[in-house]
Amino acid sequence: MAPSPDRVARIMLSWHSLELVSCTNLQTLWAGYGHICALSARATTPEAAAHLSQLCGVEPRGRGTTYPLILKLISPPGRKASTEDEGHLRKMLSYEVEQWFYTEIVPQLGDEIGVAKCLASTRDMHGKVGEEELRGLTATIMVDLRPRYPVAGGKRSSLDSRQVHAALDWLAAFHSRSWALLTDSRDACVLPPLEEARKRRPDGIKSDVRGLWLNGGYTYLATRRKEYAALVDDVDSEWSEALCSTNEGFAASVAEMVATVLTPAGRSMESYIHGDVKSENLFTTAAGEEVAFFDFQYVGLGLGVCDLAKLFTCSVPLGMLVDDEEDLPEQLPMRVGEKQLLEAYRRRLLRGQPSELYDWDTFRRHWESALVDWCRFQASWGFWGNTEWLEARVRYILNDQEWRDWLHEEIRSRGS
Repeated sequence: MAPSPDRVARIMLSWHSLELVSCTNLQTLWAGYGHICALSARATTPEAAAHLSQLCGVEPRGRGTTYPLILKLISPPGRKASTEDEGHLRKMLSYEVEQWFYTEIVPQLGDEIGVAKCLASTRDMHGKVGEEELRGLTATIMVDLRPRYPVAGGKRSSLDSRQVHAALDWLAAFHSRSWALLTDSRDACVLPPLEEARKRRPDGIKSDVRGLWLNGGYTYLATRRKEYAALVDDVDSEWSEALCSTNEGFAASVAEMVATVLTPAGRSMESYIHGDVKSENLFTTAAGEEVAFFDFQYVGLGLGVCDLAKLFTCSVPLGMLVDDEEDLPEQLPMRVGEKQLLEAYRRRLLRGQPSELYDWDTFRRHWESALVDWCRFQASWGFWGNTEWLEARVRYILNDQEWRDWLHEEIRSRGS
């Protein structure tokens, strides 16, 4: 039987001269894969207090001080990992990727980007007290963001204007900061789940992730082939014909060509992306002028516009994208509100960088492609958010001959 969350917390806190005061379950992870718990931990030495004060960003405090922390504990249901169960593999790999992000990438991001600092993880438990008891678990203890960012974004809810701009600032800062962190080697990156499983030993997933996803996010076509096949066969959906049919002399469908364009290929504007940007995965300050993101299970390489596509569809008020009094047409070109938000993001992204690094025309084409790709996923999975806006925008994009010409040229240039 796996140890309880409070037992796991006690063991890991002891590595840093901390003792557990309380452990409260906040959330059970989907399908019973583990728990997220709020911890209160007491420093038993001045050194422990100093270290934790620094992580929490508070004034140094002495021995006996308590600190709020979060435990994310992955303890999947008793089952043998299958090399054919893509959903299970995706989840297990995602938790390992997230742990790698918190332990290896977050310390390099600096204090400007709101994200929880990691105190302890099972990645670093070799030779420590309790190693044998924790073996097989993926556990991470990090700083609780809520004292500084007390307002939860909420599940499937729209952010207000300040929060939207704060989210765009955070994303732009994260994307641009990662440019300095990217390396030329992609060998350590995690492949799509089924490919990764084939690369590893035959008895399933083991905890040896040493990088982020090669392709950030969880909706890209290479990992959603079953859903795509269902959309191909869905004759009642307008998107089956619009996205999945082949034409104009190409063997690939529009959806497949868009997926190719968005796939990381070592371009200068590529960055780390969060991979699951929505209101549910952020906290804001009381005034809403700063945000901190969490839930980095799908962080990896990509184009930042893929993060924006989900944010705009799922969490930006429709009135910030189009005129509130406007009846949305079947086909919708970019309106002023949408363009202003994109320009604000791009200005922050390129702060201190030449604009040629990501010129507006290329940025716009990537943005349009990200909307098409996000529409493909929603059409195969189920629509939510600013659905009418997304579908109207994608109809316009698909009928824009200049975009189609650009897409075809991109495919030709890749030799596809």
